[in-house]
Amino acid sequence: MSDTRCYHCQLPINGKPLFHACVAGIDQPMCCPGCMAVTEAIIAGGLEKYYQHRTDSAQQGEGLSDTLKGELLIYDRDDQQADFVYSKENGLKQANLLIEGITCAACIWLLEKHLTQITGVKSVHVNLSTHEAQITWSSDALPLSVIMLNIYRVGYKAYPWRADRQDALLKKENRRFIRRLAVAGIGAMQVMMYAIALYSGAISNDMSENYRDFIRYVSAIVATPVIFYAAMPFFKAALRDLKTRHLSMDTPVSIAIGGAYIASLWATYTGSGEVYFDSVCMFTFFLLTGRYLELKARHATAIASRTLSQSLPASCLKYDGSQWVRVPLSDLKVNDKVRVLPGDSIPADGILIQGRSSIDESMLSGEFMPVGKQVGDKVLGGSINKDNTIEVRVTHTGNETQMASIVALLQRAQQEKPAIAKIADRLAGWFVLAVLVVACTVYVYWTGKSPENAFWITLSVLVVTCPCALSLATPMALTTATGALHKAGLLVTRGHVLEGLNNTRHIIFDKTGTLTQGNLVLAEILPFPTITHNPQILTELAAALEAHSEHPIAKAFSHAFSYTPFQAEHIINHTGKGLEGIIEGQCYRIGKPSFALQKKILPNPPGEGQWLLLSCENNPLCWFRITDSLRPEATSTIDALKATGRKVSLLSGDQEPVVATVAKTLGIEHWVSEASPADKLAFIRQCQSQGDKVLMVGDGINDVPVLAGADISLAMGNASDLARTSADAVLLSMDLRRLPETFALTGKTRKIIRENLGWALLYNVIALPLASAGLIAPWMAATGMSLSSLIVVTNALRLNRPVSNKAKASAIIVQHQPLKVS
Repeated sequence: MSDTRCYHCQLPINGKPLFHACVAGIDQPMCCPGCMAVTEAIIAGGLEKYYQHRTDSAQQGEGLSDTLKGELLIYDRDDQQADFVYSKENGLKQANLLIEGITCAACIWLLEKHLTQITGVKSVHVNLSTHEAQITWSSDALPLSVIMLNIYRVGYKAYPWRADRQDALLKKENRRFIRRLAVAGIGAMQVMMYAIALYSGAISNDMSENYRDFIRYVSAIVATPVIFYAAMPFFKAALRDLKTRHLSMDTPVSIAIGGAYIASLWATYTGSGEVYFDSVCMFTFFLLTGRYLELKARHATAIASRTLSQSLPASCLKYDGSQWVRVPLSDLKVNDKVRVLPGDSIPADGILIQGRSSIDESMLSGEFMPVGKQVGDKVLGGSINKDNTIEVRVTHTGNETQMASIVALLQRAQQEKPAIAKIADRLAGWFVLAVLVVACTVYVYWTGKSPENAFWITLSVLVVTCPCALSLATPMALTTATGALHKAGLLVTRGHVLEGLNNTRHIIFDKTGTLTQGNLVLAEILPFPTITHNPQILTELAAALEAHSEHPIAKAFSHAFSYTPFQAEHIINHTGKGLEGIIEGQCYRIGKPSFALQKKILPNPPGEGQWLLLSCENNPLCWFRITDSLRPEATSTIDALKATGRKVSLLSGDQEPVVATVAKTLGIEHWVSEASPADKLAFIRQCQSQGDKVLMVGDGINDVPVLAGADISLAMGNASDLARTSADAVLLSMDLRRLPETFALTGKTRKIIRENLGWALLYNVIALPLASAGLIAPWMAATGMSLSSLIVVTNALRLNRPVSNKAKASAIIVQHQPLKVS
């Protein structure tokens, strides 16, 4: 058989190569036209460095047949994209794809570099842990099939993201890791038994050389699978690091494992010196144990996303006009009527139109107590009907549901790496360099003093100072804290939140829907004396305008949305001011008095609440008084936040009397009323210019600019889609008490990160001199290093304890005064 191998996939080539591709000016052999096409595509894209970075053979290139191209064209259809493509602003779309064939970091580098060079592709993020790619592109510039075709051209396969397919890939990776761990563990136990015999013979000095050599050869045979299978990821990663001139902890690990194994083989073959097969196997096993715990932590966010996605049922009962029929979820459309039986999951977001039941929304909100729902209430897809059969009118399906937006935010959080984690990575790199320099110095010193011990002392130095604990200290703590917050109902969607909250000293709240419940009701209708319209017609006119708004104020008119005979056209939403539209050829406005009337400003009538003015062609028609109630936990939350020494402010677009009353009730000294979005952003900038790190908590569309401008932003769980997307975190549980608990957890997280980093550095400071002095044997070094990593992981897992005791179920009945017509 010929020794010639394909340059791309490394498969052997029988006979003379028939295909070649020019790489770096040299004709390289190719086994087939597919590999040649893939290589030429890589070179044409200026990505020839891929072959320097890769640590594993590439997949064999497949011929891009017309059949494959035809299959990929199917994914250009809107109905096929419904489950894995999200629409974004400015005409952009985001596709979630699952990539098959990823084996190492070089694959990630190649895919991201290659795809971002395609005209129309805005960003590409590929996750090594989940094999998921998030691709944002302009659908007007190119179809999705072209992007998927380019993925095939560089030797990978792309599929629409599906929870079951991702689950299969993660399980495959988990099984592969467990197999390596099992091989290392079994090998370590077996070799340790032989080592005990060798140590006993050495101590008693009565073991013959034949028995000693026999045990050494058996130990070598048992240790070989551990080295060439269980420890192989370390060698591949070290080789990659050397090629890319980047040092990681895999470099000293690989030198230590490989050096000890080769030296032990030499000692076995020559019958001289000592063997350390037991140290090699134990070292590999302990290190793999730490890596496995890290792997499970890295998969935490992906598992959470997958669990959310799987909470939707496969089918549902839909009313077809004459009877209830079971249909797949993909058949549901807006305004369809579905029936949900007790114990079943609600298939889509909607409005409850018949029945009453308790709904378990813990998967979405983190609140474990079921929520009572009745006719007119909103229900969320993925929540579970607990008590009675209900009927729901569908309002959002597929990617438009709240669950889909939560999954998208989770995926965004997974792509980002906190600054503190990057600092730890850089610190680990410099630490590895220092360790290698120290190891070389130690070897030179002991070569002159005790040549027979120089290698083993140097080996102990490399093993004992492995920066595993240093590298695990920060990511383990951050990942565990993020998971704990998600269970408590707070979804972190940006990597800088946990570290940024520690520095936040000024917390600014919006009012409506944030400090108040947002369940606004129409408390009073006050027509002007010259108006002949009755209050019902005036309410219907206002409802025709408010039906086009997502602001919480619009909910006060929701009872009139279904029966108003008026249709508003050419709606303009003046953010922070009100709504303008054409009804039956006339221009109507509703909102603040200064907005509804352009020529003059009318004083508000007496009465608590917020007054809205309805006008027609700049003539006043009617006053509407809107009332709301504070969240029951608002006062205790504000008190708890102030007790931490932080400054609390209220920033609202509502009228001054309303805002002043709320601020006084809650004990907030600093407040601003009648603020437009521009005013809110200016207020944030002013606070930041004074050195304040600002946390903004809001929920409406008018809060989007200020959410984006704050150092840290938090959106309420019922906020608009745009507000949730702009925020750094989302309070899914809608419970403000989670906010001071979050500050407590982030403070604890920072403390644990410091503890972990301090322990890792202290351990190395103590262990390094002892190892350099020859007082620590390699097996002792391996045990100490592994225990150090396990201590760091265990300490981080303390953050996974519940943030607080689950609140006891309580029924809070908010009573409103009956509608008053004056």
